[in-house]
Amino acid sequence: MERAHETIEEHADHSDPIARRVAMLVSALAAVLALTEIGGKAAQNAYLTHHIAVSDDWAFYQARNLRAAVRESEIAMLSNLPNSQDPAIQARIKESEVYIARMRDDTKGPGMKQLADKAREQEDAREVAAHRYHNFEYAAGGLEIAIVLASVSVITRVKPLAFGAAAIGAASAAVSLSVATHLF
Repeated sequence: MERAHETIEEHADHSDPIARRVAMLVSALAAVLALTEIGGKAAQNAYLTHHIAVSDDWAFYQARNLRAAVRESEIAMLSNLPNSQDPAIQARIKESEVYIARMRDDTKGPGMKQLADKAREQEDAREVAAHRYHNFEYAAGGLEIAIVLASVSVITRVKPLAFGAAAIGAASAAVSLSVATHLF
C-alpha cells in the first residue's frame, strides 16, 4: 500500500482533480482492506480455536472409550472365571457395568455422548469460521486488485480503470461487510 501511495505521489499532477479523487479512492480502499484483514485474522483465530477444541473433545472421547473398553474386558474375564457367581465377583461386574454406562452417557459430567455432541458443535463452528476466513481473503484480494487498478489509472490517465477500480472495490467492500455482519 505504501508503494501505491508513493506511485500516486510521484506521478500525480496535484492540479488534476481526477488524480485527487483516485488518491481518495485508494485511501478509502486501503482503509477497507485493513479492516478486512483484521476480520480475516479474527476468523482465522476462531477457526484455530475451534479446531483445537474439537481435537481436545475427541481425544477426551477416545480416553473415555478406552476406559470403558478396559472395563468391558474386565467384565468378560470375570464372567469366565470358574467362581464367576461369587457375590464379590458379581459386585465387581456390576460396578464395572455402572462405570461403563457412566463413561458412555454421564448427565453429571462429560460422557462420551456429551463429548461427541460438543465436538460436533465445535466442528460446525470451526467450519463457519473457515468459511468466513476464506470470504475475507477473497474480499481482501479484490480490494488489493482495486488499489492496483486505481494506481494504474493515475499513471496512465485512463479513467475507465478508475471506474473499474471503484466497482471492484465497492463489490469487495460489500463482501467484506456482509461477512463481518454474518450475512455471507
